[in-house]
Amino acid sequence: MRGLVVLLTLACFATAQHQALIDYLERRLLAIEDRISLWHEQTTRYASELRELKQQMVSQLENLDKEKEALRMNLDGVGTRVDRVERELDYLETQNGAQPCVDVDDKLIEQQVTLVKEKHKGKYLKLSECSDMISNIKAMKILKRVGGAKGSWSKDTSMGSMKVYIFNGTDDDTIHEFSSVQDFTRSPGLSVAKTVKLPSAWKGTGHVVYNNHAYYINQAQEVMVVKFDMRSSSVTDSAVFPVQDHIPVYGLTPETLIDLAVDEEGLWAIYATHQNEKHVSLAKMDANSLDIEQMWDTNCPRENAEAAFVICGTLYVVYNTQQPGRSHLQCVFDVNDMVSNEDAPLVYFPKRYGAHTSLKYNPQEHLLYAWDDGYQILYKLIMKKKLEI
Repeated sequence: MRGLVVLLTLACFATAQHQALIDYLERRLLAIEDRISLWHEQTTRYASELRELKQQMVSQLENLDKEKEALRMNLDGVGTRVDRVERELDYLETQNGAQPCVDVDDKLIEQQVTLVKEKHKGKYLKLSECSDMISNIKAMKILKRVGGAKGSWSKDTSMGSMKVYIFNGTDDDTIHEFSSVQDFTRSPGLSVAKTVKLPSAWKGTGHVVYNNHAYYINQAQEVMVVKFDMRSSSVTDSAVFPVQDHIPVYGLTPETLIDLAVDEEGLWAIYATHQNEKHVSLAKMDANSLDIEQMWDTNCPRENAEAAFVICGTLYVVYNTQQPGRSHLQCVFDVNDMVSNEDAPLVYFPKRYGAHTSLKYNPQEHLLYAWDDGYQILYKLIMKKKLEI
């Protein structure tokens, strides 16, 4: 009997130890499961944070690429402006000379003066073989009267273009566009025209439209030539005209400091300064960069001048004769020295109203687009070769 009790006691003790071991193992497993769950949560959180960090890094890298490209474009623009400023400073230095406090070699000064003289008086390098000049006026056609007493109008001088542009007045920022001369003639006024808004106002009547770009003069702070793309409605370039002490180029149109013109050889600027105040000056411009290629001081007087234009590298200045209904072409200046003012024929314009405020030549048509006291007029020209004059 005692043996049985001992066996039972041993069995109970073994069972208790076994239960304790099971309980201990269960607690350890629960602790391990808790740690595994914690590790899983932490791993999931770290993975989520890494994804967010990756997205942020990708976004920042994209922004850096954009900023890099913008910075590169800005640097390119700054480089272009620096080049232009250097050219203008070089020009001003040759005009103003060296300061007294700076020692400058006399030979260097002579070289600079020589370069300027060559730029002004050197033989002009022709861009075309054009040698036509005006012999007479074949016909005049008065199309209509719109706008104020002063203004300018012309057709785009690029090949194949039919569009006509109206610059009404001498100080505005809106161009009126018609699809053709016929459309302009049939229209009751300017209200049906397409309007093109410029970012700055023009001044005077010296504007042209050339190869789908409007070139106009802005005088907000400095006298600037502005190049405006008519297709994208944006300014593609602008440049300060490198001349000091501007004065009106025509005695009868004081609002116009620079009159831009287009002929078979490209873009020209007709202007005047205090240094040569009695005469008209001429400059050949690069239509793409607006750089000045060459400049001339002509012998054409400003007094009583109405307007001017250029044909085949020859400047024509039109004067008011003070006779009712008639003005005439008195002064001719040929940059190629093929014809002199004395050799050129005297041409009378059958003007009927006030005074021409602009004359714009179209080399594709051999027509002059004239603005006379608000009337839009076309002059058809009879041309001759310069060697035949």
